[in-house]
Amino acid sequence: MDVKKALEFVDDLIYTKTGKHLNDLERQVFIGSWQGQTYEEIYPFNPEYVEKYVGYKLWQKLSSVLGEKVSKKKFRGALERAIERVSATKNTDPPHEDKKRTREDESKEVKIKRVFISYRSQEPDFNLAGQLYEAISAAGHKAFMANMAGFSPQDRNPDTDWLSQIDLELQQCDYFLLLLSPQAAVSEMVIEELRRVKELRDSRRESKPIALQLRIDCPPNLQLNHDLRTYLHGTRQREWVSPNDTPIIIQEILNLLANNEDWGIASTEESEIDIVETINETSVQSQIPNPKSQIPSPLPVAEPELPSGQVRLDSAFYVERFPYEAQCYKAILQPGALIRIKAPRQMGKTSLMARILSQAKEHGYRTVPLSFQHADTNVFNNLNELLRWFCVKISRKLRLHRQIDDYWTDTYGSKDNCTVFFEDCILPEIDSPLLLGLDEVDRVFQYPHIADDFFGLLRAWYEEAGYSDSDSALWEKLRLVVVHSTEVYIPLNVNQSPFNVGLPIELSEFNQQQVKDLAMRHGLNWQANHIERLMSIVGGHPYLVRLALYHIAQQQLTLDELIESAPTEAGIYGDHLRRHLWNLQEHPDLASAFSKVVTSSISVDLESVLAFKLHSLGLVQLHGNEVKPRFELYRQYFGDRLSIKG
Repeated sequence: MDVKKALEFVDDLIYTKTGKHLNDLERQVFIGSWQGQTYEEIYPFNPEYVEKYVGYKLWQKLSSVLGEKVSKKKFRGALERAIERVSATKNTDPPHEDKKRTREDESKEVKIKRVFISYRSQEPDFNLAGQLYEAISAAGHKAFMANMAGFSPQDRNPDTDWLSQIDLELQQCDYFLLLLSPQAAVSEMVIEELRRVKELRDSRRESKPIALQLRIDCPPNLQLNHDLRTYLHGTRQREWVSPNDTPIIIQEILNLLANNEDWGIASTEESEIDIVETINETSVQSQIPNPKSQIPSPLPVAEPELPSGQVRLDSAFYVERFPYEAQCYKAILQPGALIRIKAPRQMGKTSLMARILSQAKEHGYRTVPLSFQHADTNVFNNLNELLRWFCVKISRKLRLHRQIDDYWTDTYGSKDNCTVFFEDCILPEIDSPLLLGLDEVDRVFQYPHIADDFFGLLRAWYEEAGYSDSDSALWEKLRLVVVHSTEVYIPLNVNQSPFNVGLPIELSEFNQQQVKDLAMRHGLNWQANHIERLMSIVGGHPYLVRLALYHIAQQQLTLDELIESAPTEAGIYGDHLRRHLWNLQEHPDLASAFSKVVTSSISVDLESVLAFKLHSLGLVQLHGNEVKPRFELYRQYFGDRLSIKG
């Protein structure tokens, strides 16, 4: 008897007794077990879950319908005996034709939805994700479980296969269900998944996938980093506190899938997220003193704090980059000031910008932080769309309720319209200087057809403040902080670029003394050799150093264990490394270029644009035209994976 007929026979027996067919994963387990595969071979992405939940329940169902106790290793004999009994009663063909029609009727009644479940491999997240998967599958829909925290050590497939499947499932799903626990809130893979979801929604008329967030044991005062807060704005949300909530949550999700019912979505008005940001900023500000000259010095030792993006203003773990802070605080007091902050990602650019804005507030300035990373893709279609978005965002954050259409005309160009809007509707309406913090302006570099004009406009405003006419006094009120990750890799008119004027700040990695100071703040009495060993793997990378010190201070691992596991999936950097790997997969030209870098024992020459992009991601060091891996961590991890893929 072949496996297909055996599966149909079993499915009919179970349907006759329970009224439900086997779901897709149960069918996969049945076929794999029939063929003698292990759980790891059947479902390498999460064999533990399949064995503990799916397989266990499947063998219980088979034991019930076959009339004898069966297991994964012993079900075939019981099944053959059951088929012989049916044959002896002249019912040799399993009655699957009627059931086939039933399946067709069911599919007509309920449109099958695809649900992507993102979770961490910990309790209660793991168990809850499994229950959601079972319920969604049993209702006839398609569910996919993705462990955001890492892969099982027994996973035999290359990571690139897993990441490709994640990407495929995100493209196909109707709903993205995020199980957001406090631990998940600091996951880089969560940010990457949400970014991809937003990207897919922006590119489709049907606005799919729809993001749903299920908060798992999240305290009311849980602080989300800026990226996560922005990506989750407007998403449907429910709270899970105990197992008593599980049946209710499951039923609500099934109702949503079956009837397109709504959890209740927050308003998508940008003014509301601005209010939330204002409340968060006020809350943070209230926790710290209000000095006139500088942010207070951190305590020498503090409770370990898991790094999660921008370092809070009141954090004891912010390391000052002398003399940059003092230079920036002095510069913003100058009329028409322009500060340019440059460094690869996760080097502390946004944290420094936040402190500059905070210092400006203490001097009575109005401040607006604005990240281009969170603008919809269609904003960059043309210069007119970008400048309208720019004006609307700033006026809303300042609570200046002006209708932009009243000031935008086809008679003049979009740059002139934007300038007039600032001169008529923004700058005259405030009685203090205005500091704009423009973060992630690298996003504009990707659109050369608008980049030259946009950056030329910023340069023109900066120069306007230097004139001696009446309009210059107005433009003197505007101060700019421009944050980007690398050199400008598009040709800009040297006389129009804002990247060769103002105060340049280029953040470097921590030096040994700064890492030692940071270790002391974590309560670690490290000697020079400890510092050198850690930096031999991750250099002075602020985020990677802090992540290591946090886990060591929490006694979750030793320095020896960290160094040994660092370039592996089981290490504390697995989430960080997979996010980079996913980005590289999305851009084959970057992956190919980086493969040359990590598999070479010497520095290599790369095309300038590719080198700049890899540098902006924080993956390489640039020395003129020579490129080499930024850290030994990256050489080891990506050297294995990219060379295998190649």
